[in-house]
Amino acid sequence: MELYLKLIDVLFPVFFIIGIGYYLGKKDPNFNTQFITNLAGTIGTPAMIFYTITTTGVTLEIFIEYFIYATIIIGAFAIIGIIFLLILKKDPITELPPLILPNTGNMGVPICLFAYGTAGLGVASAIASVIILFHFTIGVLLASKKFSFTVLIKNGPIYGIIAAVSFLYFDWDVPGYLENTTFLLTYTTIFLVLMALGVALTRLKIVSWTHAVILAIVRVILGPIIGFTLINLLNLTGFMAGVLLIQSAMPSAVLTYLVGSMYSEKRAVDNIASVIVASTLMSFITIPVVVYLSLKFFN
Repeated sequence: MELYLKLIDVLFPVFFIIGIGYYLGKKDPNFNTQFITNLAGTIGTPAMIFYTITTTGVTLEIFIEYFIYATIIIGAFAIIGIIFLLILKKDPITELPPLILPNTGNMGVPICLFAYGTAGLGVASAIASVIILFHFTIGVLLASKKFSFTVLIKNGPIYGIIAAVSFLYFDWDVPGYLENTTFLLTYTTIFLVLMALGVALTRLKIVSWTHAVILAIVRVILGPIIGFTLINLLNLTGFMAGVLLIQSAMPSAVLTYLVGSMYSEKRAVDNIASVIVASTLMSFITIPVVVYLSLKFFN
């Protein structure tokens, strides 16, 4: 019973805030999320990355370790994703991002925070940092079929990663004023991006339920299986293993739709949106199962 109560404590706040966003999006179809997007992209996410990595006990060694683990999971998923996209006769390049880039930031970070506290928050953010970095490198490359240094240079979260890694590398103490400021921005951002995810679910549409469901199953079912396999191969234990399992189980990231909208053709973007919606809806069932197993076996 105690484990089930913990599960409610972990998931209820996240799903409730997503529900608020969904309600607002349904009530006002013209609800403007541009402010949230701008705040999260330019200030909130960089601050969250910096705060969660530098103040939660994450070391440079742990950051690098989980950077590598996340990269391995993405690589494994890329192979599986390409195979399924070819079977479904879809573009294995422009439509690959929603399969390999999960929503580790919007959903994964707060879930790991509630599941494992600030220690889990730090490891979850280390993994999310990798995904964010890949969004604006591999994600842009796949969507536009060319690499852009300009996009990378203009991306705020990249500087948050650089600043956080610099503090870890030189073992600098974070000044109190900087810690307090990024603390406020971190929790503000978590609330806003969860709400924005709910709004997004009212706007993104599914063009083909059959293909969307198949690819969504690939994302939310095979994700934790790959994560669990890696955990076993590396003999990972404790909350770090739990965080890795939870993060590997996240649905497709909404950011893949935004990047695709900027660089891909409409048909590919519509298919990306379909996978995002289907995988997110499916994750409301699969995530509780994965979090339950994480809390039971990796605590």
